[in-house]
Amino acid sequence: MGVEPENTLRSFVAAQRAGLDLIELDLHLSKDGALVVMHDAEVDRTTDGSGPIAEKTLSELRALDAGRGERVPVFEEVLDAVGTPLQAEIKDVAAARELARVMLERDLVARVEVSSFHDEAVAEIARLVPGVRTALIAGRYGPEVVERAVAVGAPTLCLDIRRITLETVEHARAAGLRIIGWTVNTQEQLRLVRALELDGATTDFPEIKRTGRFTA
Repeated sequence: MGVEPENTLRSFVAAQRAGLDLIELDLHLSKDGALVVMHDAEVDRTTDGSGPIAEKTLSELRALDAGRGERVPVFEEVLDAVGTPLQAEIKDVAAARELARVMLERDLVARVEVSSFHDEAVAEIARLVPGVRTALIAGRYGPEVVERAVAVGAPTLCLDIRRITLETVEHARAAGLRIIGWTVNTQEQLRLVRALELDGATTDFPEIKRTGRFTA
C-alpha cells in the first residue's frame, strides 16, 4: 500500500513483481456473502464510496473506485492474479467459515496462511481446515499473547513492532512460536527486527526488502 492502492489487484501484482515472499491481504464479507478484499469494515477510506461493506452487495462494491481506477477485488480473483503465497487476515468467525470453504474447494492449505486479531476466528479456521497455518495478530499485548496463540494452535505471532519487547520475544521462542513484526517501514524498524532475530517483517514498501540486507 506504500506504492499502490492498498488491497487491489494492482498492488498485489506489484508486490509479486518486487519479489516479496508473501502478500498480506484483508477479508470481509459483503452483504451477499462474497469474500471482499479490503482492510477496513467501511469503504470510506480506500474508495470513493461510504458505508459498511456488510451493508453492500458485491455489485455495489464493484461500482466503487478503489484508487487509480482499480475495483474492489474478491479473494478468488487474487488467487488467480498472483502466484505468490498469501496471508489472509480475517475479521470474524463468519469470514473464517467462508474462507474455509474456498480453501477446501481450491486446496489452498499449502499456499494460504490465515491470520486474525481475534482468537475465535483463528480457532474456527483451524477447526474447519485441517493442517491450515495460522497466525495470531496483536497490537496491544504483553507476554501473555504467547499463551493466547498456543491456546488457539497458532504457530506464528504477528506483533506490532512499536510495542515488541525482548521479554515477549523470549517467551514466544520458549513456546516454539515464529514472530513477524508489523508494520516495518523504516530502516530503524528493520534493524530492530534483525536485532531481535524475528522471523520476518510486514512492510508497505518493497524497497525495505531490497535494501535491508545492505543497510540494516
